[in-house]
Amino acid sequence: MKRISITFLQAVVVLIGIVALAILIRFPLTEGRAANLDLFSIYFDPFILYGYAASIAFFVALYKAFKLLGYIGQNKVFSSNAVKALKSIKYCAIVLSVLIVVAGLYIRIFHNKEDDPAGFLAICIVTTFVSVVVATAAAIFEKILQNAIDMKSENDLTI
Repeated sequence: MKRISITFLQAVVVLIGIVALAILIRFPLTEGRAANLDLFSIYFDPFILYGYAASIAFFVALYKAFKLLGYIGQNKVFSSNAVKALKSIKYCAIVLSVLIVVAGLYIRIFHNKEDDPAGFLAICIVTTFVSVVVATAAAIFEKILQNAIDMKSENDLTI
């Protein structure tokens, strides 16, 4: 039963990655500005490229979550590799939240005066909040796991 749930969670992480990649590929084509542009102009817009660069942290965090689930499935939860994976997820979430805030500030300052950036800014606020929550949870789990590993090593030394 445990192996099935780990495999299911790994499949969910892969599905999240596939959906995110599909959104990154398809969304620029549906944007209002893209109606009269060619593919090169659409995909090489500086803000779209910034979004692709910022998504690297998201995909690295998904990969580390997949690896962490693999460690759990192998009963290697109390290992330094699991702590490193949680630390990487924490840093990726922090980087992603900073990059989202920078994008929101850029749109807020430099948007066209005819456009209303309220929707984009609301999405920035929500995704930043989610990233901060993920970073906080990863930091808490990292600390708990590190304490458990330290206690386990102390118990192994005590005979």
